[in-house]
Amino acid sequence: MLVAILIFDVALVAWSLHLMQEAFDQQEFSLMLAGTLVALSAAAMLVVYFLMNSYMGYLSEIAQRPCLLY
Repeated sequence: MLVAILIFDVALVAWSLHLMQEAFDQQEFSLMLAGTLVALSAAAMLVVYFLMNSYMGYLSEIAQRPCLLY
């Protein structure tokens, strides 16, 4: 699963760099903004993946412990 997400993230970063290059060539602010937003979404997707991975590991660890009721 991580490999698929990394490949998708690399594709998003490449697309954002392409948008930013086009923005620089055409002096277009909206393309620069679009490239920045695409790059931020790629970074946010990685952050969410690692946060959810840690949280799922925490939940599975709790599920394996015996439940102690006082």
